[in-house]
Amino acid sequence: MEAISDLNTFAKILTAKGYDGYFHTQGAYAGKLKASISEYLANSPKGVVKQELLLTCFLQWAGEDLPRVECLMRVKYLNGKFFLNSMEVAKKDRYGQVLKQSELTHLSVVTAPKAKEAIAMVNDAVERNNN
Repeated sequence: MEAISDLNTFAKILTAKGYDGYFHTQGAYAGKLKASISEYLANSPKGVVKQELLLTCFLQWAGEDLPRVECLMRVKYLNGKFFLNSMEVAKKDRYGQVLKQSELTHLSVVTAPKAKEAIAMVNDAVERNNN
């Protein structure tokens, strides 16, 4: 079931689930979730806003030399409403090579996993026990 959310509700639900870091919308517009999307929308010429937005963020970062967990969200944007479509969570090494990846489809902002659950999907069992 799709959850229909305005920007405030969309950002509030995802932030409460732990997606509270910095995002990029469409590969630019760095900022917290609501600010990043708002800046993208404000800087897009009328009628040119894409109907599918790509949001990216780091869920886990411990430095350039260590593995990291990245999240990519595909969000539909129709008539001022946001629908979370799918999410890719990937653990990558320091060179950007994928170590483990999980893709979630048929999501909504309500059914999306918490950030810690998303991280656990791509972390090894040994790492999960140490955290």
